[in-house]
Amino acid sequence: MHPSTPPPIRVVLSSVLASLLAPALACALAGCPEREVAAVDLQQSREQPEVFDVEINRDLDILFVIDNSASMGEEQDSLAANFDRFVEVLSSIEGGLPNVHIGVVSTDLGAGPYGIEGCTGSGDNGVLQSSARGSCSVPSESWIRDVLAEDGTRSRNYNGDLSEVFSCIARLGDTGCGFEQPLEAMRRALNGSNAVNQGFLRAQALLAVVIITDEDDCSTEDVRMFDSSAAQNTLDSELGFLSSHRCFEFGVQCEPDTPRALGPRQNCVPRTASPFMHDVGEYVSFLRSLKEDPRDVYVAGIFGDSSDVTVASKNGKPILEPACSSSAGEATPGVRLLSFLNAFPDRNTSTTICNEDLRAALTLIADDLGRVLGPPCLRGDLQLVDGEPVCTVADVLHYRQDGQQETLLPRCDSDHNNPPCFYFENDDACNDTGFKLLVERGDNAAPPNTQLLAHCAAN
Repeated sequence: MHPSTPPPIRVVLSSVLASLLAPALACALAGCPEREVAAVDLQQSREQPEVFDVEINRDLDILFVIDNSASMGEEQDSLAANFDRFVEVLSSIEGGLPNVHIGVVSTDLGAGPYGIEGCTGSGDNGVLQSSARGSCSVPSESWIRDVLAEDGTRSRNYNGDLSEVFSCIARLGDTGCGFEQPLEAMRRALNGSNAVNQGFLRAQALLAVVIITDEDDCSTEDVRMFDSSAAQNTLDSELGFLSSHRCFEFGVQCEPDTPRALGPRQNCVPRTASPFMHDVGEYVSFLRSLKEDPRDVYVAGIFGDSSDVTVASKNGKPILEPACSSSAGEATPGVRLLSFLNAFPDRNTSTTICNEDLRAALTLIADDLGRVLGPPCLRGDLQLVDGEPVCTVADVLHYRQDGQQETLLPRCDSDHNNPPCFYFENDDACNDTGFKLLVERGDNAAPPNTQLLAHCAAN
């Protein structure tokens, strides 16, 4: 649990869960005739926490940050070809497709004044990309808008099929800068610095950022890191050879901390106080600052695994060994990107870019967004008593924030006469367990920023 979360709630919930399970176990061992399920083994059971928003927000802004460097052509094609699956999963959420804004931005921020092929000036500078890539339809604004109007129709700024329009603007090409800066591109896309992006980000909407790249983040504060002069393009110079290895050297710290020496590395984390690169924490703080409740931010990444980091040599120059490879290409370890995602607990998904296509990755991300946006479905291999899960449930105000407040809720009686109380319903939309968690509140609504925290016994 997050360090700022007060420990008493876990103690209370655990003890209450045990007290709920104990009578079931005792009855089962005594051979109660009405018992139709096996006894719950308290020694084997474990708690599976789930957190749900009390009020479901149907507004969703999705920013896709897409690598457009020389190695990304096939991955972009796969993203475009499989985006229909992403839309299909989102459309299966209770209530249908959310009210979406979908924007696309590239990882190309150039390399300042240095003459590097593909890296011109400030590149795309975080401007939302909406140009036609070929003969296809594009939205009338810098992003795709598809929202439910008051009359029940969909208000759209495009013609044709949503997946086809996204595919049209998402194929950014592969001529962009090879020093990919996805985190800084995200910030420039959302911080109001680009007038053409105004209106994409809605104050009341959930925000999802999806990063797709085959290299780690190289968000650079001091463009001198891209110095391409002959004096700097040597092994012994301050910057080392002009290659993406500079991004690793100045952006990641490992054991041993000898970035140019050959061999494996352990315990790699983003480098803090880098002389050239932005701290990853800056981007975490920025994204959190966009929403009053940090749980209104969701992040996902499709990039290289960061568990295996090895420095090798190619033509006498240090390089990172690929973290993974497939017929579509290979990817280097995404140490900085994974650290960024992990800073948003319960609101992140990461998966490898080294699949034959991106269909499974897009499905995973859409499923996870469905969990955030859809009905409060319980997940996992739950232990059942009398055919229902055994859970403790609490209203939590300001979850994972300072001043968090928890209020345990009782199980509803047969007539729901003891509000606020919780109960379960069978719901086919909850295709993992079939159980949806609901709360009867009577005449009293939950305060704003309230989440439901459920701890259920799992096998």
